[in-house]
This record gives sequence, C-alpha cells and structure tokens, in this order.
Amino acid sequence: MKRLITLCSLLAVFILSGCIGQENTETAFAAKVGIMLSDTGLGDGSFNDGAFDGLVRARDELNIIFDYREAPDGNYIEHLTALSDQDYDLIIGLGFSVQEALEEVAIAYPDQQYILIDGVSDVENIISMTFKDHEGSYLVGTVAALASTSGVIGFIGGVDAPVINRFEAGFRAGAEMVDPDIEIITDYAGSFGDADLGRSLADEQIKQGVDFIYPAAGYTGTGAILEAQDQGIYSAGVDTDQFYTAEQSVVTSMVKNIDTSVFNLIQELSEGELSVEAYELGLAEDGVGLAEIRLFQPGNEEQTLITDTRQKIISGEIKVPDTIQ
Repeated sequence: MKRLITLCSLLAVFILSGCIGQENTETAFAAKVGIMLSDTGLGDGSFNDGAFDGLVRARDELNIIFDYREAPDGNYIEHLTALSDQDYDLIIGLGFSVQEALEEVAIAYPDQQYILIDGVSDVENIISMTFKDHEGSYLVGTVAALASTSGVIGFIGGVDAPVINRFEAGFRAGAEMVDPDIEIITDYAGSFGDADLGRSLADEQIKQGVDFIYPAAGYTGTGAILEAQDQGIYSAGVDTDQFYTAEQSVVTSMVKNIDTSVFNLIQELSEGELSVEAYELGLAEDGVGLAEIRLFQPGNEEQTLITDTRQKIISGEIKVPDTIQ
C-alpha cells in the first residue's frame, strides 16, 4: 500500500511538472496570432502565401505562435469565430473579401484586437492596413509601355472592386505617361480562383493585339500568365515575384511586400501594443515595389525613366491616381 501511494505521489509530481512546463511554454511566446486567409487560400503564390511567409518568419525570429484558417466555401464567420474563442493577441483578416465577416465577428468580440489587410474598417477594434497598389502598378505600366511593340497592352482584374480598380488605375496611368496613345484592353473575370478563365481572357486579349498582360487576379491571373507564356508574349506578376511561374513571360511583378509588412506588424505587437489605427503603405514605406526586370532589357534612357519615375512618386512630384480616370 505504501509503495502504491509513493507511485501515485510520483505520478502527481510528473503531471504537475508537465502542467507547469506547459504553462511556461505558453507564456514564453512574444505574441499569439491568428489569421483568416482570403478566398484562394494557401498555394496562391501571391497574397496569401506572402502573409503566411511573414508569420513564419515572425515565428522563427520573434518567438510567436500562430494559427491559420482557410474558407474555400466562403464561410469566414465560422472560422473567425473559432479563432476569436481562443486567447490571441491579434487576429488578422486577409483581403477585402473577409471584411464583412471580420466586422461582424469583431463587433461580437469587442475586447479582441483585429487587423484588416487590404481594406478599411470603421469598427473600433479593427486596425486597417492598406497598400498603395496603384503606385507599384504605375511602375508596371511604365515597363509595359516600354516593352510593348504592338502598342496594345492588357489588364485582367479578379473582381471589379475598388482595391482591384487601384491596380488598373495605376497601370493605366504609368503606361499612358510613356505613350499617351497606347491602347489598354481591360477585363474583369469576376473570380480570383479560375485559372482556365484567366487563360481564356488572356487568349481573347492576345487576339486583339495585346503583347503585355498585367493580371491582378489571384489564381485567375496565374492562368493568364501561363497563357501569355504559351503564346510568347510578355506579362507581369502581382503581389509576389511571379517570375518562376512563367520564366519565359514574366518581365517583372508588382510586389506587395505583405510578408515584410506582416512581420513588422507582429514585431511591433511583440514589443508592446500597436500604436496606430491605420497603416497605408506605398513605395516610400517599402510596402509595394517593382521586382527585378527580366526578359526585356531597358536601355539606359529607359532605365533612367523607370528609376526617376519611382523617385518622383515617392517625392510626390507624380500623383498616381487610385481610381480609374
């Protein structure tokens, strides 16, 4: 009987030690973060993957812990509610498609801190982070007009929404700065997740003489880039450097540095409370930029134009429109 009591006592010590160790592990993290990915989810080679990479870096360098959710069925509220029922320092809603659900859940959980990326919200406990996509797209339009020999270029948007309109507005303005007579063909797919549709739209644009396509359309855009490669014309990637998606077509990409932006956000969180109500990140803040130019080699004057244009946008000398003129 005494031996049994001793064994039970030892077992209790081990269990208690385990609980204490678990508690220490839980409290050792600099921050705990949840993220609701946008509709296309992981593997898009673009927006979602970039944000996820930023969290992975924060996990490795800042000792944070994070969880993520995907909603291919569009049921964001269920997943956001599940995240909100846990003890997170911050929950991220990624993309404007998540905004309505994020606001509904945020109102129901007023003590939880949220951040909406790529949208602007007036809900008190939601911080907004937006990017000046039009500034980076202006540079893509500049390159497109310089690279085009037909004088006809194309833009493909995922959905006809203000955030995607900014991409088109900047692209159009940058191209017209180089060549006021350039023709720009625009299509909106109505979907970010249909690569076959992207191929079809790209094919139709190519038949109309387009020799450079810039899609801001997720998986749909990936299809457009691949079709551009198959038909031997130039294209530009979006959000991340998509050169390796189509190495014979992608000249450059409008890089949205969401990975760095998410990392910096988590770093600020781990060092204390977030200090602002809204972030707006453009060329000056390194929130957007232009990937390396490949395949098309600008001449000295053309390279100078691209470099000067970037500096003039940062200085404010060039005012890039964020709506379609």
